[in-house]
Amino acid sequence: MTMIGSLGWIVIAVVAAIIEISVPHFGLIFVSVAALGAALAAYAGFGMSAELVVFIVLLCLSWVVLRPRLMRDLGGRGVPSRTEPLIGREGVVTHDIEATVGAGRVNVGGEDWAARSAAPLAAGTRVRVVAADGIVLEVTPS
Repeated sequence: MTMIGSLGWIVIAVVAAIIEISVPHFGLIFVSVAALGAALAAYAGFGMSAELVVFIVLLCLSWVVLRPRLMRDLGGRGVPSRTEPLIGREGVVTHDIEATVGAGRVNVGGEDWAARSAAPLAAGTRVRVVAADGIVLEVTPS
């Protein structure tokens, strides 16, 4: 009987792990951890009520202990944007930047970029990149 209980818990653990791999961040990895613990309890000969207690305790413990760590390690910033390295660099306005429309062009590091500024800037003005909104650089006169 203990072997059937162990196999049942292992099946639950494997199914939960497969769903977690298929749908990342779903949270079933904690069910897998708890089910493996319950499978060990079943293998050790404990009854179904003890297996359920082990399952619930391990589910709660893994949620409280592992979740913050996983969120910290896996919840990073993601892929940096192409414009991030340009912040702080200087460039030159190539097409007038109008403050009302916010449209203009700048050359920074030999590359042409869309740009906007709070104040109008004429072509040829030296500027510094202070921020980026997607692929549009926000500049100020340097």
